[in-house]
Amino acid sequence: MTTLASGADTLTRDALTVLQPGFTGTTAPDWLLRRLGEGLASVGLFGRNIASPGQLAALTAQLRAERDDVLVAIDEEGGDVTRLEVRSGSSFPGNHALGAVDDVELTRAVAHELGRRLAACGVNLNWAPSADVNSNPSNPVIGVRSFGADTDLAARHTAAYVSGLQSAGVAACTKHFPGHGDTAVDSHHSLPHIDVPADVLADRELTPFRAAIAAGTRAVMSAHILVPALDPDHPATLSRRILTGLLRGELGYDGLIVTDGMEMRAIAGTYGIERGSVLAVAAGADAICVGGGLADDATVLRLRDALVAAVRAGELPEERLADAADRVRALARWAGTAGCSPEITPGDEIGLRAARRALTVTVAPGLERPESFKPLTEPPYVAALTPVANIAVGDETPWGVAAELIHLLPGTVTGSFSAEADKTGKDGQAGKGGASAGRAALQAAGARRIVAVVRDEHRHPWMASALDTLLAARPDTIVVEMGVPRAAPRGALHIATHGAARVCGRAAAEVITGLAGITGS
Repeated sequence: MTTLASGADTLTRDALTVLQPGFTGTTAPDWLLRRLGEGLASVGLFGRNIASPGQLAALTAQLRAERDDVLVAIDEEGGDVTRLEVRSGSSFPGNHALGAVDDVELTRAVAHELGRRLAACGVNLNWAPSADVNSNPSNPVIGVRSFGADTDLAARHTAAYVSGLQSAGVAACTKHFPGHGDTAVDSHHSLPHIDVPADVLADRELTPFRAAIAAGTRAVMSAHILVPALDPDHPATLSRRILTGLLRGELGYDGLIVTDGMEMRAIAGTYGIERGSVLAVAAGADAICVGGGLADDATVLRLRDALVAAVRAGELPEERLADAADRVRALARWAGTAGCSPEITPGDEIGLRAARRALTVTVAPGLERPESFKPLTEPPYVAALTPVANIAVGDETPWGVAAELIHLLPGTVTGSFSAEADKTGKDGQAGKGGASAGRAALQAAGARRIVAVVRDEHRHPWMASALDTLLAARPDTIVVEMGVPRAAPRGALHIATHGAARVCGRAAAEVITGLAGITGS
């Protein structure tokens, strides 16, 4: 067992134990190793920390050389949100694709294989799955990260995912409690509200979390959302009514409660991360996640000292901090003894097979039979109608079908078009509007067949306008929807992938080029 540095007293060690900080670089910095020796018990990994599986394994070994029971956490949902494959796109479809297939054994097998790969790299805590019911079609942050808008479907797949992941020896962290699906605001930017009655919350939002608890989820992540029916004054992460009264008391959950990133504006912009962290632990949280944007020793020391000062001032009961630290250590003990169950052997291409099954393909009414669609044999022009990136997904992860079509049809040409980038000033199409983006795509395509790739067309009027322009001039355009397919299918061929993972793009490209037959409607 790890021996902690003798200079740190029990209170200081407990304050360090409840922190889950991130850091920069692909090797552990000296400050992080030093804090592990003083009581820090877990770290969070992000895309910036990962270059390859071998490098990640070396990094986690470096951490364990300092503290052998360290919890190494990661935000690896598969699908759109990937850290293991942040630069290439995920080998696994995300939740929405799995929900579209609705085969719980497939979901369990995918989660097991993803967990097996994490465990092989030394990761033992995954901030997944998302148990949010995507009941608001305008939700800007959940979308395809949810299994779907149906409560029972979300519940059964959440349970299957938890079971599969933990059978690989990796603790699941079910999120975002009490449910982030009915929001129209991204908590990375500001504080979302869910204004529905308590009975709706109980029947809809809480049902997947009950299923996760029944499946034995080892951790639950809180959401930075205000739910007035439960607590009109405090966001869930800072609410004793929600974390202790509801999650622990009414739902009977006894595992680790982890906060979402405390540097997110929903908390940091109102409370600050130090005060927010004290309030979160007092409310019932056991681990403070910080490090998506703040990843240095100064931040860790500020939070440690804030927790210690709060205990000494009588604002945070010492017993509550000690209980939180004990829960972190208990999860570390479980992770140290959990092995990978051999009962599921899905094979190396389980992700691609799942992505293929998730496709919904619709042919134009004029084509009486699916086989009437002629697969592409000449390199097309791929017009990616690109929305502003979701912060949780990140803009460094590639998406689309262009790379896969270039592989299958060398000579394929691609371009990116956006009318929303005038908000960020990063795109040459800024301010042109949807119709202008469509005209620009037509001009760039020339005589080539067009493959238009969209993401959540129903949420972006400019995207729908661009498609109107493309289809009016070129009705033979193929449309690939890689978000939630709420808009009506259109185009000579419409392929809904239910996510933008690399394997989703591969599955769509196989249909476009005839490597896979057309099934679906």
